[in-house]
Amino acid sequence: MTRSGRPLVRSLVASSILGALLSAGMGAGVGAAQAADAPKISIMVGGINKLIYLPAKLTQQLGYFKDEGLDVELLSQPAGVDAENELLAGAVQGVVGFYDHSIDLQSKGKEVEAIVVFGQVPGEVELVSSSAAAQIKSMADIKGKTLGVTGLGASTNFLTQFLAAKNGVKSSEFSVLPVGAGNTFIAAMQQKRIDAGMTSEPTASRLLSTGQASVLVDMRSLEGTEKALGGAYPASSFYVNRAWAQSHKAEAAKLARAFVRTLQFIHTHTPEQIAEKMPKDYYANNKALYLQALTNSMPMYSPNGKMPVGGPETVLKVMSSFNPNVKGKHIDLSKTYTNEFVDQALHASK
Repeated sequence: MTRSGRPLVRSLVASSILGALLSAGMGAGVGAAQAADAPKISIMVGGINKLIYLPAKLTQQLGYFKDEGLDVELLSQPAGVDAENELLAGAVQGVVGFYDHSIDLQSKGKEVEAIVVFGQVPGEVELVSSSAAAQIKSMADIKGKTLGVTGLGASTNFLTQFLAAKNGVKSSEFSVLPVGAGNTFIAAMQQKRIDAGMTSEPTASRLLSTGQASVLVDMRSLEGTEKALGGAYPASSFYVNRAWAQSHKAEAAKLARAFVRTLQFIHTHTPEQIAEKMPKDYYANNKALYLQALTNSMPMYSPNGKMPVGGPETVLKVMSSFNPNVKGKHIDLSKTYTNEFVDQALHASK
């Protein structure tokens, strides 16, 4: 071969090697590069450090958004109703919150749909403070009392109203006070501004471990949820405007794949392994208690992200029993969720 031909050969060989590396072993790097170029997707979480919404932050920590070439920004509001308002205002593209908001919003002429279900049950618990425990033995005893919820119009408020009505207590016979979650909820109970309240993990375990509260209604398990609500109650989910899902099918599919991978990770790893992936400040200076709360929460996570059969019907029944916006109105449940993107993700992972 002539000297003049050697540079061309070297160039061709180098190009071949580079192509092989890109196709065989640099997928993650390509995903990161695509994420840098992709338009930002903002997701509002109704309390990012709540264990009911753990899949959102865990997906980010595991790098699954970047693997899909997505640039995702996770934001946080203390209550689901605030997150919902951000979506309706167009400030964010999606919300990690309770599925029941999609039913409530449809009754108001707004169409949003859950495209991934995180929680098979609410993961919420009604706690009664130690100072009021002697007077409040069940939800039938809350007349004249003040109950804490994360926010007015939040799912904790929906569930509180239902449990009260189920036990013969009218909404006019007790008060609700929005107190958020975490430290603000704990402070409200310590300061006796609320007699009881609905919260989730790890807030519940923090109060129970110190004896400052006891359990009144437990919806952290399927058994407890069926007893309290009459059936499975799909709760934490990722929902978007239906119009956005239809006009951004590629992005919706990528988000679903990322979340489904995370749910599969949860069901194939121990609470200790999962906790190690989370930011250390989520432990609230007590990793052992965080681990206990996470262990208690493990059964609530969906194994695949699909809407459980019969779940939407149970949620609608609960909402119709007390919510004047929903009661008596025709709600098309098929427009409140879709398994389309999750099914695609599950098929691709086989």
